[in-house]
Amino acid sequence: MAHLRTSVWGPAEFVGLPPRWLVGEGILAGTLGAGAILGATLFGAWTGRPSLADGEAGMVCAGALALYLSFVGAGRALVGIAALLGVCLALQAPQASAGVVLAQRGRVQSVVVTSVEDGPAADEGRARYLCSVADADGVPLKVRIWRGCGQATRPGDALAVVYDPEGRVPPRGARTGPGAPGPLRDLAPWAAALVAGSLVAVVRSYRLSSPSRAPGSPGVGGAARR
Repeated sequence: MAHLRTSVWGPAEFVGLPPRWLVGEGILAGTLGAGAILGATLFGAWTGRPSLADGEAGMVCAGALALYLSFVGAGRALVGIAALLGVCLALQAPQASAGVVLAQRGRVQSVVVTSVEDGPAADEGRARYLCSVADADGVPLKVRIWRGCGQATRPGDALAVVYDPEGRVPPRGARTGPGAPGPLRDLAPWAAALVAGSLVAVVRSYRLSSPSRAPGSPGVGGAARR
């Protein structure tokens, strides 16, 4: 049972509070992992590279973090939790990165609604409506807009959309006002959870004795990770 517990949750062979350097290592690993996931996706959205902007590079970064945690001897369950959090962050990053690009260099234009359809339910539990729109020249946009599109919206109404002049991210409905959230706000809990999960995994990987020595054999007592 002790061996199984060590394999699943890590040895955590220390008494009292964990060493400060170990805490710092865990925070650094989680911060670098989250930063790499977000940075790669944001760079891909900014430069128009689909392999990075779609979150594929973020998945690779999440896998690299899980591989590092396995290398330092973290428990399998904690490695799996950190990998899952990294994947979730990588899946959420593309939309937020596109929002950052539009917030920095986006332009607002007025479009005309051509049709209104019911869409999936929003996060708040309210119905979401999707508007097909066309620009001033009558050219339809390839994406449907949900921000600003509501039950009272009718074909022929005007909507404000923000678009990327360089065409590297799709347009979306404009959201203005002091209450508009930042594009990265929704990613903060995922990033914080990834850092916390990495911290716990690294801290619990601390082993006083070398796993290659049998318990009770002479020479045991040197720290395996210093």
